[in-house]
Amino acid sequence: MEAAPLHTDLERMPEGGKAYWRKCADGTRIRVAVWQGSGEKTVLVFPGRTEFIEKYGDVTDRLLDRGYSVAVVDWRGQGLSDRHPVHPPMGWVKEFSDYQLDVAEVLALVRDTGLPDPYAMIAHSMGGAIGLRALLDGLPVEKAIFSAPMWDIYVASHMRVPAWIVSTFGPGIGLGQRFVPTGGPSNYVQEQPFEGNTLTNDKDSYAVMQSHIKQHPEMGLGGPSVHWLNRAKRETRALQAAAPPPQDCLCFLGSREAIVSKDAIRRIMGKWTNGNLVELEGAQHEVLMEEPHIIKQVWLEIDAHLDE
Repeated sequence: MEAAPLHTDLERMPEGGKAYWRKCADGTRIRVAVWQGSGEKTVLVFPGRTEFIEKYGDVTDRLLDRGYSVAVVDWRGQGLSDRHPVHPPMGWVKEFSDYQLDVAEVLALVRDTGLPDPYAMIAHSMGGAIGLRALLDGLPVEKAIFSAPMWDIYVASHMRVPAWIVSTFGPGIGLGQRFVPTGGPSNYVQEQPFEGNTLTNDKDSYAVMQSHIKQHPEMGLGGPSVHWLNRAKRETRALQAAAPPPQDCLCFLGSREAIVSKDAIRRIMGKWTNGNLVELEGAQHEVLMEEPHIIKQVWLEIDAHLDE
């Protein structure tokens, strides 16, 4: 296995991890990191769009403290994994199903490095869409945890018609390889001050996000392409139409969520027989990187779910 860089010097990053390059079935190279825990379970961490392994340092550290082994991935098109061949800052994927090739390599690395089975999954935002599809396709995970899963994208009422037109017809008229109208090459936390951000209420966590990109700008990602939006909308429609998988599921949703669709989350969780939706008063999108009182509640719920 070929070693890949892992920036353990960044704030909130635990020691002891190892990162590797993995070649997917279609030739795309992705980065996956693993940490060996002291116990007999492994948690697969599926980040959201624009994110990278190091952003989940605090989550990884908390899981290691609980004895779990951990695997975290840079999805294709972001982090240090292979990106758009012409526009590296653009969020892009050929087909949403291609992310399942990445999932296969995460699982292969977990097995190659001898991390223990059974497995659990923590999936945030876009990772929640990828994770749900993986469960539906048979990913061998016993317990699923979703953080603000992207089971549809929130669009303000006045933007719904333009967004539908762009996402539906844009790729067919040559706009697929352009940023969506509200996006550009800069990473959100580079451009947006803490005041007014839609990610977290916790100033320290937001400062850590900013410092990571400042120290390693190559890991930042800008807005998505029109093509990505088109494929994401197709996938989220399919996920909403599917019957939930059999795994026990815990899902978090902040009352101030403004990035993914609350309605879609409630709709899917309403069908999930052994699913538990926890709505967090005052929380924004990054429920795993929120104010201390919210984080305390989140981890109490996670501990109870994983220990059942």
